[in-house]
Amino acid sequence: MPEELGQVEAVVVGGGAAGLSLAHCLTRSGTRAVTVVEAPDGPLRPAERTWCYWDDGPGEFDEAVVASWTRLRITAADGESITCDPTPLRYRMLRSGSFEELVRSRLAQYPTARILRATAHDVCDVGGGAEVHCTAAEGHPLTVRGRNVFDSRPLRRLPPARTTLLQHFRGWFVHTAAACFDPDVADLMDFRVPQPARGLAFGYVLPLAPDRALVEYTEFSRTPLSTAAYETALRHYTDDVLRLGPFRVETAEQGVIPMTDARFPRRTGQAVFRIGAAGGATRPATGYTFAAVQRQSRAIAAALRDGGEPAPRPHGRRALAMDAVVLRALDTGRIDGPRFFTDLFRRTPTERLLRFLDGGSTPWEEFGIGLRTPVIPMLRTAAELPFLRRRTPSPSEELHR
Repeated sequence: MPEELGQVEAVVVGGGAAGLSLAHCLTRSGTRAVTVVEAPDGPLRPAERTWCYWDDGPGEFDEAVVASWTRLRITAADGESITCDPTPLRYRMLRSGSFEELVRSRLAQYPTARILRATAHDVCDVGGGAEVHCTAAEGHPLTVRGRNVFDSRPLRRLPPARTTLLQHFRGWFVHTAAACFDPDVADLMDFRVPQPARGLAFGYVLPLAPDRALVEYTEFSRTPLSTAAYETALRHYTDDVLRLGPFRVETAEQGVIPMTDARFPRRTGQAVFRIGAAGGATRPATGYTFAAVQRQSRAIAAALRDGGEPAPRPHGRRALAMDAVVLRALDTGRIDGPRFFTDLFRRTPTERLLRFLDGGSTPWEEFGIGLRTPVIPMLRTAAELPFLRRRTPSPSEELHR
């Protein structure tokens, strides 16, 4: 017989950014008992990852911030660079290991919070809540019950969508022989790389010191590349574009982020809810997720505290509608991706544009930003979207655990 634990107020499945952020917010808001079901060490635990976001003033997780930048740079395909000052915002970088260690240490201060090392298999409704069927780290079956269960595990496949692109990348943490980087400036998009037939590609540089940086090659396209292809693209970017000279690669990271206008179910049972990327927290047109996860976590905690519905939208309807137009326009080739993003940063005050990309702009600001895009192709795309059928993603578009 499986071991059964007593019911708690909330069970959070997954100990990544979404799961730990929600557990952190729930305990701070006064939720009586919270259990995080976190996979034991092994193949189900993802490799260390980098998360970036922009914020103003002191942040909730500043202790885990590796670096931050006061200026952002966009470089056009022809080499013209635009350096932006996003004041009062700063662009911040977290490493998943430091973030998880920080949040776990905070949860340990609450006697009602518990982290359980187990592999979750099934989540289902039961009378008075929901239960999670697990295998404990020691190997025996285990059932965890909660009044509400919040599941952050990655989806095996994306929901049907009109447009699906993937943001896929590989990055090197490099240590150069000479001082090559300005630690105050982050290169958000450098389009001096070969472009794919559909979508776009760019370099991404986050300096950590004059001789150290995370250098990434990123594509927005329909299918990921092989590791060898990413390595070739990175070698071209570091050698021929950045001209870094001698350097060594200290570590590497690689990933795939969905960019889609799919409708993500936020509720999958009477007491079962999806959170994080699996609940639609990834911004479709940019791939940014971390800031939306924080908003979603705070909203869920407030809803539980006040007796409301704990399934808030990570992004507003207007933002999702605009993103659907951008994705379709990129995928059809109606807009030139590098020129589109370069012109947005060239023609729009940076702080306003970043708030727009984060879903915090007003309708009037969005109208003004829209006028700075290729109006005719965007209007044509917006007009056709209601008539397009949502399709199930092809095998090449499946999400990888």
